[in-house]
Amino acid sequence: MNPKVSIIMSVYNAELFVVKSIKSILDQSFKNFEFLIIDDCSTDNSYEIMKEINDQRIKIIKNKKNIGLTKSLNKLIDMSNAPIIARQDADDFSKTNRIEKQYDYLIKKNYDFCVARAETLNFNKKIPGLSYYLPYKIIMKFKNPFIHGTFMIKKKVLIDIGKYDENFKYAQDYKLIASLVDKDVKIKKLYEALYVLNTENNISNIYKKEQQIYANRVKKIFID
Repeated sequence: MNPKVSIIMSVYNAELFVVKSIKSILDQSFKNFEFLIIDDCSTDNSYEIMKEINDQRIKIIKNKKNIGLTKSLNKLIDMSNAPIIARQDADDFSKTNRIEKQYDYLIKKNYDFCVARAETLNFNKKIPGLSYYLPYKIIMKFKNPFIHGTFMIKKKVLIDIGKYDENFKYAQDYKLIASLVDKDVKIKKLYEALYVLNTENNISNIYKKEQQIYANRVKKIFID
């Protein structure tokens, strides 16, 4: 049976969380998926830990050298076999019904792209907060309005916009949203928190300065 959803995850030095993250996908109420995971040359035991997980839906690839998140995600997209692509970050967790709920909106209600809110891991705070209730086309001018790990998108739409822009080493999710908005695709925001976000020691925090530089490049698109 061909998978209905390809879930893609890039891993770099996530040994503390990666098993729980993977398990959150394997335990989904939605079962017909493939889980494509790429290890981007971790220097910890992430790859060895993942290889111990036995599930036929998982395919693990190891990059020969570190190429970064953007290129790793595009590599996984090229390998995917399903008409729907979903994201998962290696230090975050998806709630059991996340994939099922988002998939229903893309297929039954014919949206092109679907996102959800998240709860922070340590504080159970829902994010985005108040900004999520405002039109995303307004919020886009100031910041990325969505949580990257909750992205689910039709593969055709993703291919049509050129996948992730490899000129963006950081803030690649923000740039992707800008491209989707430019193409006026049908976007569905789910207000339920279907994702648990680890806000400590993640890419956004560790490379905050670099993220901001690339985010400012996206903002210029709306100014220009």
